[in-house]
Amino acid sequence: MASGNRKKVVIVGLGMVGISFIEKLLKLDAREREYDIVVIGEEAHLAYNRVGLTSFFDHRKVENLYLNPLEWYKAVPDQALSYHLNTKVTAINPSSKTVTCADNQEVAYDVLVLATGSDAVLPRHTPGHDAKGVFVYRTIDDLEKLIEFSATQKGTVGAVVGGGLLGLEAAKAMMDLQCFDKVAVIERNRWVLSRQLDADAGGMVVEQVRTLGVEVLLSKRVGKIDVDDTTGGVKGVVFEDGEYMSCSTICFAIGVRPRDELARKAGIKCADRGGGVIVDDSLQTSEPDIYAIGECASWQAQTFGLIAPGIEMADVLSFNLTQAKLHQPRLYKRPDLSTKLKLLGVEVASFGDFFADRDGPKYLPARGATKPSSSPGTPAAINTMTNGPPPSPVKSLTYKDPFLNIYKKYIFTLDGKYLLGGMMIGDTKDYVKLAPLVKTQKQLDIPPSELILGSSSNNSPEDESDLPPDTQICSCHNVTNTDVISLTKNKECKTLSEIKSCTKAGTGCGGCMPLVTSIFNSTMKSMGNTISNHLCQHFAHSRAELYHIVMVKQLKTLPSVMAAAGTDPASVGCEACKPAVASIFSSLWNRHVMDKTTHGLQDTNDRFLGNIQRNGTFSVIPRVSAGEITPDKLIVMGEVAKQYNLYTKITGGQRIDMFGAKKGDLLPIWKRLVDAGMESGHAYAKSLRTVKSCVGTTWCRYGIGDSVGMAVRLEERYKSIRAPHKIKGGVSGCVRECAEAQNKDFGLIATEKGFNIFVGGNGGAKPRHSELLAKDVPPSEVIPILDRYLMFYIRTADKLQRTARWLETLPGGISYLREVILDDKLNINASLEAQMQELVDSFFDEWAEAINNPAIAAKFSQFANTTDTIDNCEVEVDRGQSRPVMWPRDSAPGAAAKEDFKGLRSRWSETTWQPVLEASYFEGADDTPNGISANIKRGDTQLAVWRVKGRWFTTQQMCPHKRTFALSDGFVGEESSSCDKNTEGRKAPWVSCPYHKRNFDLESGECKNDAELSIATFETEGREDGLVYVKLPGVEELDRELGTKRWIVKKGDAGGEADGGEQFKELDKKIGFVGRRVKRANVRPSGPEVDLDMGKPIRLLVRQGRGEGKGKGTGTGTGTGGGCGGGGLDW
Repeated sequence: MASGNRKKVVIVGLGMVGISFIEKLLKLDAREREYDIVVIGEEAHLAYNRVGLTSFFDHRKVENLYLNPLEWYKAVPDQALSYHLNTKVTAINPSSKTVTCADNQEVAYDVLVLATGSDAVLPRHTPGHDAKGVFVYRTIDDLEKLIEFSATQKGTVGAVVGGGLLGLEAAKAMMDLQCFDKVAVIERNRWVLSRQLDADAGGMVVEQVRTLGVEVLLSKRVGKIDVDDTTGGVKGVVFEDGEYMSCSTICFAIGVRPRDELARKAGIKCADRGGGVIVDDSLQTSEPDIYAIGECASWQAQTFGLIAPGIEMADVLSFNLTQAKLHQPRLYKRPDLSTKLKLLGVEVASFGDFFADRDGPKYLPARGATKPSSSPGTPAAINTMTNGPPPSPVKSLTYKDPFLNIYKKYIFTLDGKYLLGGMMIGDTKDYVKLAPLVKTQKQLDIPPSELILGSSSNNSPEDESDLPPDTQICSCHNVTNTDVISLTKNKECKTLSEIKSCTKAGTGCGGCMPLVTSIFNSTMKSMGNTISNHLCQHFAHSRAELYHIVMVKQLKTLPSVMAAAGTDPASVGCEACKPAVASIFSSLWNRHVMDKTTHGLQDTNDRFLGNIQRNGTFSVIPRVSAGEITPDKLIVMGEVAKQYNLYTKITGGQRIDMFGAKKGDLLPIWKRLVDAGMESGHAYAKSLRTVKSCVGTTWCRYGIGDSVGMAVRLEERYKSIRAPHKIKGGVSGCVRECAEAQNKDFGLIATEKGFNIFVGGNGGAKPRHSELLAKDVPPSEVIPILDRYLMFYIRTADKLQRTARWLETLPGGISYLREVILDDKLNINASLEAQMQELVDSFFDEWAEAINNPAIAAKFSQFANTTDTIDNCEVEVDRGQSRPVMWPRDSAPGAAAKEDFKGLRSRWSETTWQPVLEASYFEGADDTPNGISANIKRGDTQLAVWRVKGRWFTTQQMCPHKRTFALSDGFVGEESSSCDKNTEGRKAPWVSCPYHKRNFDLESGECKNDAELSIATFETEGREDGLVYVKLPGVEELDRELGTKRWIVKKGDAGGEADGGEQFKELDKKIGFVGRRVKRANVRPSGPEVDLDMGKPIRLLVRQGRGEGKGKGTGTGTGTGGGCGGGGLDW
């Protein structure tokens, strides 16, 4: 924001809360720059650590206590902060929105924040309170005066009045001065720390303090201070009970009083009792644009003398001033008064509602509340008036060890399900895990005693990563973990490729490959073998290593990458490395995936910007950011689906899938959608799929964050960016987690302070719960953190590695990731953010580009030699929509076409050279990574023709594995050893089927990873007349052997239960399923006369309860217990 348009925030008070507010406001406003900050401090010092005042007695250097050095104030960029020291504000002028200083200078404000803190209480009603030698313990100035005076009082007694936190700190300081023969603490209560501890705990602290040489006087009140008439100095203390104690120095530490005099003078409402500037839940005072935070603020008639509530106030106010546009404004709520300190060498902690057993609970968890009703006239109310109040609805558990000076008391709800608070002496190590249990009101899953005594069992929990023997890891081919382990240990398989070939694991849907890889790698490691994460035989580098080579050397084509980093500079690569290189190119340079230089590198789905389906058609999935869509766009999608007879389904990612689009129809379908304001949803890409959201504050009464707004921003930012694997996100508007954000690659859950960011989760074959990366992140800081996280993942992950597996294998796991992303341990955050911003700025819609680019648009036809089309699979109507018939199961006879297709070359009755296509179609093929291929139609037969590195190949289009027709769209690969640049004598390449990666030799037709399969191949050549010729048999003979109608999957091929609805035949019979049920109006009138009577369920329940049998009631048991779990039912 331009400097002239910025608002000025003036802060009165440069204490711990004031500087905390400044830091938070600067951080949250760093990007928008809405505010300029002016802070006015009354002391001569910069903000210092008041909690650590005692250490000043050791070093005597105020700079050691500074919360930020002077350089920090000067280094704040863009003049966002100016500060004034040793300057007292004397008046607030709300009408003119200015403050007046003691030097008569006026400072204008748009927002005024009072952080004036409090003064130490000095009992002015006590005679002698103003004597020489009387001090308070509050500021650096107070300490310097105490130090100077104490140096002249050697051999005397020093006294501290007040046995609270501050009093014990003061006693420690006076002991450290080593000026006094004795230091005494005077406490009016029966034990010290009476605001934090009960009598037992306080008594234990007293004993330990006394062993350190400090005299502790309990139940003593100072009546007056005895003053030397000559010197005006302190001689001693007279207690109210008449006793006398000699001393030369007295330090009062009996509490603090809020500094509200400025507000009172300006007419701002202040609390009569206890003082303090009255604020509401937003921390605003009675005057607009004036706020109060810290010890000077009175919230719900309470002021807080601890630092933590003030820091929370700074958090809330800075958040609301900067983030309320993107998030529900935060409200200040009941603060956490937990404390953990070391006082005079004694570890002391209290947390939560630590006096709930004495005073009654201030609050109870909603599910743990058991408060009885006490309305007038009720039995409970009458009983209270007669017998007094009932016992407190809590129970406490106490542990006391006088030998080790350990005391613990934990307070629970009556049912022991919730921890309400507690206190600890001596052993406070559990504080860090118990305090959050109280704050989050998390229900306990262990007995309360285990929180003090620990678990009675020493058994460690079972490692979730351990899979039982014979666990199925590949459902497509029924492969178990034992299969993989045995083949590896028996040395029958030494590579993942061999595992895939032997077991077929990973050659179906491919979803099992991460698990197969993990099992194979761990088995190899257990045998002492080194595991290589090289991409494939063509690259002796991991994906991460290759990524950085490509990035640093600015490589943009496969030949340049092969030359710079490949094992065979002349190789065309294979189905393993090509998509990895394509992904690297996209995540670095963001060129269209269908450009000539990169199209051949794309995996099956990217090749035509849609997921290829069983029948060779494609899915069309427009982006619906955060699941939010207008009725007009829904109507257009419905019209498109109806016009092109597309099967439609709403997905778990909150968008609409349309299936069954023919390749030739993709462009007109996309154009209709693009014209309506839609774009590609990248459902085909290894990139961001969706960011799922609940409705959050947009509609939900429970929402505390705008989950839809945030999800839209995230999806719009990261859409189209390629990664090693697909990425899914989620944003939930509250802890109810309706968007399931904790099983996503990244997920946000709204909190009162912003969002918790979770990473590294996924569903799928091996589900993983995500891990917390950062808590309570303000909305404005979410994007930078996710930018770094996603970019770090893109740079360092292995090929086809989801964030879950990446995080599992990342050395140091989530802790290391936090150090990198949040703490910038590697000093790369600026680079990560800059790279992500470049990718975001380079966004374009791939569908729209394909429509408008003639070279790309020309690729969207089924055949290169005719406009005819052929259905590659029969369809059937199921639940009112058309879909392809079911594939036969792999084990079914005829599922795969296992004929000797490769032998056809020698069995044709007669072949002749036939022109099939103009050679110009293949122009530039020798310079592209995959060559150029074409699907041609001859009669009813489909053939695939290739030009690869100066050589021609023709094969059948059908892959015999599933009888699909897409070989021309497969990857071309070759052995790394084929490095001779001359075509003569070089091994033929192979084509990898786009469906399940069966690799077929383009010359011999043999399948390299399934010996039962083969394909027909044909001699091919280009001639001077500009045509490509293929040596073919007659059309009739060709169709008899390879015709589409013969081989397409037909209804009934799946056989029995696997075919269509037949697989549910038994289930439908059991439940009486006849299709979707529709309740029509007036079919069944409402009213009590048609209520369900539940007769049969009740009769069966009664019979079970009486022990008359189980199931259908045919048993003869006579027991008296039964179905309901009780002792039988008496009706």
